[in-house]
Amino acid sequence: MTENQPTIATTIADFITAIAKALAAAQLQADEQARALAAHEGTEVIYRDVTLGFVPTMGALHAGHATLMRRAAEQNDVVVSSIFVNPLQFGPGEDYERYPRTLEADAALAGEAGVQVIFAPSVEEMYPDGDPLIRITSGELGTKFEGKTRPGHFDGVLTVVNKLFNIVRAGAGEHEVNAYFGQKDAQQFVLIQRMVHDFNHSVNLRPVAIVRDDDGLALSSRNEFLSPAEREAALVLSRTLALLRENSLNRGFEGIDLQSARERINATEGVRLDYLELVDPHTFGEPTEESERVLALAAIFVGSTRLIDNMDLR
Repeated sequence: MTENQPTIATTIADFITAIAKALAAAQLQADEQARALAAHEGTEVIYRDVTLGFVPTMGALHAGHATLMRRAAEQNDVVVSSIFVNPLQFGPGEDYERYPRTLEADAALAGEAGVQVIFAPSVEEMYPDGDPLIRITSGELGTKFEGKTRPGHFDGVLTVVNKLFNIVRAGAGEHEVNAYFGQKDAQQFVLIQRMVHDFNHSVNLRPVAIVRDDDGLALSSRNEFLSPAEREAALVLSRTLALLRENSLNRGFEGIDLQSARERINATEGVRLDYLELVDPHTFGEPTEESERVLALAAIFVGSTRLIDNMDLR
C-alpha cells in the first residue's frame, strides 16, 4: 500500500474494526505528544481525546469532495469516508445504473486529501435482505423541491445516512464524530440535521461551502455526463443565481423578479427549468423580513442530466 493509499473496507465489520484501530493509533500518538510536551515545558500532562471526521459520498469524487475531506483532515485526527451508490435514493428512470463507479481513482483522491479508511460496501452488504422493510421518512419537507421531482429520494438518503452514522458510531466508541456535507445539497442537509436531532445521533454536522469551477458551475459528479455544449449551456444556472444575489444585495430580496429569472433559464437552448424558488434555509418555507438568510434554490435539466445549485442572497 502506498503512503497515501487508504485502507478499503468492504464489510461493515471490517469498517468498524478499521475505525477503532485508526483511532487507537491516533490516541496513542496524541498521548505520547502530550507527555513529550509536558516534559519539555516542565508542566502537567494535558491529555485530549482524538476525534473522527466522516465524509459520506457516492463516489465519482471530484475537487468538491476533496475539499470536504481536507476540511475533515484539518479538524480531526482520523478521517474516514464511505463510497456507496445507494439504490434507495434513485427513482425509476433515474441514473442509478450509469452513475460513475470509479473506486480506484476515488481512493487515490481520498488518500491525497487525508482519508485513512474508505468504506466501499456492496448493496448486499448494506441491505442483505433486499430493500429494507423499515425506512426513515422525510416528512412534508421531503416532498418539496427535490422531493417533488424525485419522490422517495430523501427517504432513501436519510435511511442510508442513518445506517452509516450507526456504523461509524460503533467504530468510534466514545470519540467525537464530525460528519461533513456539502451545501450544494441544501435541502438534504436540513433534513439530515433534523434527523440527527430527532434520533439523538451523537454526531456533529459540519457544512462546507459549495465548490465551483472557475466559470461558476457547481462541481458535481453528474457534470461528466455533459457534452461541451451542454456544459456551456449549464452555466445559465449559476449565472442566474449570481444575478439574483446581486439584485438582492442592491435592492432586497423582495424586489427580485423570479419569473424573469425562470424565463431566462428556459430560454437557454437545451436547458429546462425544474424549479427556481426563494426559501428561508432554516425552515425551507417562504422567506420573510425576519429571515436571517434567504436562499435561491434551483434545479435544471441540461439534456438528460439534472443539476442542482443554490446561492445565499443575504
